Amino acid sequence: MDNSKEKEFLAQIESHKGILHKVARMYMDNLEDREDLHQEIIIQLWKSYANFKGDSAFSTWMYRVAINTAITYFKKDKRRNDRFSSEKVREPVSENYDPLKDRQLEVFYLAVQQLNQVEKALIFYFMEGLSHRDIGLQLGISEGNARVKLARTKDQLQNIIKKSNYELG
Repeated sequence: MDNSKEKEFLAQIESHKGILHKVARMYMDNLEDREDLHQEIIIQLWKSYANFKGDSAFSTWMYRVAINTAITYFKKDKRRNDRFSSEKVREPVSENYDPLKDRQLEVFYLAVQQLNQVEKALIFYFMEGLSHRDIGLQLGISEGNARVKLARTKDQLQNIIKKSNYELG
């Protein structure tokens, strides 16, 4: 790959790095695992970048590669259950830090850790604002199936939070 392609790739990664952070956060529960997954996603993006033809937006392609890499990585990581940590995971602090919102995010991500890989992908795509049609296309299921699975997953997530008796205030 020539130098201009490499610079183009790095610029695209930089402008869409939020996708990497969100996918890693959805699939891994501790910082070290998230960093490892983050690196694995970048490696897979680089390996498949030559195949990116621009038929879809870079971000759409990046979502697909990131989610598929996360699912594959998650399946390979046999030690994962032994490493669950209930440490408080914090989002990066912004200028408008809100402790309540921070706690809500922490509770949300802890609950998401209890979902399976497909359910995590559904929630991720929903959070990214994808339509049911686009979620279906990303996951290889029908729009109707995406709608039903997403509704069930959202209910399941709410139940996990309620059963865990998380305090949000």
